[in-house]
Amino acid sequence: MTDTMLEARPSLFVERCNDSGELIGIVQLDPEYFGALVNVPLLHQVVNAQLAAKRSGTHSTKTRAEVSGGGAKPYRQKGTGRARQGTIRAPQFTGGGIAFGPKPRDYAQSTPRKMVRQALRSALSDRALEGRVCLVDRWSFEAPRTKFALASLEALGLDGNVLLVMGGEDVVAERCFGNLPHVKIVEAGQLTAYDVVVSDWVVFTDETVPGQVSDAPEGAVAFNSVRPAALELAELGDDELAAEAEELAVSRAEPAGADEEVAESDAEPALGDEEVDKLEVAEPAAADEELAVSGAEGLDKAQEAAPPEVKPRPRTRTRKPPKVETANETDDEGEDK
Repeated sequence: MTDTMLEARPSLFVERCNDSGELIGIVQLDPEYFGALVNVPLLHQVVNAQLAAKRSGTHSTKTRAEVSGGGAKPYRQKGTGRARQGTIRAPQFTGGGIAFGPKPRDYAQSTPRKMVRQALRSALSDRALEGRVCLVDRWSFEAPRTKFALASLEALGLDGNVLLVMGGEDVVAERCFGNLPHVKIVEAGQLTAYDVVVSDWVVFTDETVPGQVSDAPEGAVAFNSVRPAALELAELGDDELAAEAEELAVSRAEPAGADEEVAESDAEPALGDEEVDKLEVAEPAAADEELAVSGAEGLDKAQEAAPPEVKPRPRTRTRKPPKVETANETDDEGEDK
């Protein structure tokens, strides 16, 4: 099966925070799970198979043989003027059996294991490409309170449908997030491509994140910060802010000085009043001479470029010679008379 690849490898740098929204560091996710190419047809096939497997398939209807009653013939075969009938439990009767109705069946599809794993990698890579992967070191809730979960989501800047991938020891955190309708909780071993596709954010912990997570190199920037902007600005020190302001001021001042030098070099010396009057008198005369010369030259060029005049050819009318009657014709006419 050919793969339809939409995007190249996304940025794998994400912020590692605690459940209070404080930045711990920037890490690099495993490119095997979060840097794969997105295969849309494979995702579609695997997600359809996962949704089909969730169907119970317990629907059932009764045929004419399973409906009670209808053992006797309702009326005799002939003589009534009606259509012949053998039972009142036929499909055309009210209360009769159902023709071609649904029966219990299994909707599960056999999908290769490699396809299921690759679809999960494609879904995770798509969320990483959009900057929708969040990494938390651990959930440190002391008591199962929903307000703790709401405060943590707000501090991390998570909105929309959130998927929490938890481990077996996160029992308190599971109870904290259990009452929130827009939060879905799954165990690390039960994560599917469908769960990732229908979620806006995917949140991992150090225990549940797939692959190997390594520290990002110095100077690396996260692809999309999940924390509010106020927390980012609060982390910058006074020295860093002063250095950035100084660089910005220098970059803005350099182009202005260069423009002034260019303006001074292009400036011309000022003229006196007498020189201005001479220029005003000389300019109209020179302009009239230029117009006269250009007009004469243009007329000569127009005459040379014009095609030669073609005189119309006189029309000569040719008259037909008068008809001369011969002697034979006159004799014939006399005989006819």
